[in-house]
Amino acid sequence: MNKTPAPKNQYVTAVISHQILPGRESGYEQWLKGIAADARTFEGHLGVSIFRPQPGQSPDYVSVLRFESCHHLKTWLESDIRRDWIERVKPLIREPERIEVLTGLEAWFDLPHRPLQPPPPRYKMALVTWLGVLIATTIIGRLLAPLAAYLPAFLLSLLATGLTVLALTYFLMPNLTRLFYPWLYSNRK
Repeated sequence: MNKTPAPKNQYVTAVISHQILPGRESGYEQWLKGIAADARTFEGHLGVSIFRPQPGQSPDYVSVLRFESCHHLKTWLESDIRRDWIERVKPLIREPERIEVLTGLEAWFDLPHRPLQPPPPRYKMALVTWLGVLIATTIIGRLLAPLAAYLPAFLLSLLATGLTVLALTYFLMPNLTRLFYPWLYSNRK
């Protein structure tokens, strides 16, 4: 199991991958329902998304599990209930599960058609994020400039930062990650 340490007291996402043995998909689907129901009973659970294998893509089932803190995620991952579920799934999977914990910027650098790659080096993430912030703040600053005379500074700042975060999350970072993918993930398989 590959665990990446994460800071305490912040939202955290665990990406869990299983490669299912041929013909065991139905049993795995039943297993997924059971483990997901038990995970929901744990404190701090914020939801789970399941990505099933698609033709021509990764053969893995990928579960994206969200908790409100690293402590809550760790409590679930190390619980006896989860340990029992992991024992039950072993006859259905090819190899032990892979777990990647995402807590911050690296979540922006995860492409949906290339799941479960280690994040790029931090300096590369910082440079691409800096470029995204530069683009967003420049464009949003110019768009909001006419409102500067009418809005209080705090409200203008609130609007500008909110729009910047939305632009980064939903448009700029996904596109910059695709654009810079060869450089971000160079020297990786």
